[in-house]
Amino acid sequence: MMRRLILLRRLGRDQRANVIIEFALAGPFFLLLVMGLFDYSWQMYANQVLQGAVANAARDSTLEINAGNQVAIDNNVKQQVQNVFKDAALTFERKAYESFDQIGDPEVAVPNETGYCFDDLNNNGTLDDDVGSDGNGSAEDVVLYTVKMKFDRILPVWHMLGQPKETTLTATSVLRNQPYGANTSTSKNICVTT
Repeated sequence: MMRRLILLRRLGRDQRANVIIEFALAGPFFLLLVMGLFDYSWQMYANQVLQGAVANAARDSTLEINAGNQVAIDNNVKQQVQNVFKDAALTFERKAYESFDQIGDPEVAVPNETGYCFDDLNNNGTLDDDVGSDGNGSAEDVVLYTVKMKFDRILPVWHMLGQPKETTLTATSVLRNQPYGANTSTSKNICVTT
């Protein structure tokens, strides 16, 4: 009995086991921090790859020689991104505007005694929240080129922090097409009765 008490006192004064206990308490937090930093850095790298590919494609798409070949430009972006992120899914959108100040503006309805009238700036026959028309536009049009990239995160840190496994990054570029032809504005004034 006395031997056990001596052994327990000696064990209580021994400091060698403290390191194991401290690591058991601090280790998971440190590991989570390191994995979180790596995951964030990987997403930053993905964003840079996507932004670089979109910037190159946007410059190419404004040239007259590429005006009718936007699918090839999108495929080039896809190839550049998927060289690094093999399973990334990309979606492409182009909106054309007559000037830079129209980006994101809605078509404005003006009420009258029978309903409302509006200038159909994107020539689709409906009142829209965005005056941009789909596609690359024509000469001297301003083009908003947007690419969205969805990919799975590589570390399980997303699960530990309650985030989704899939993340989406968006890259956007705004450029003006070259004056390769006459700019033709085809907006119409449409009146709707209610």
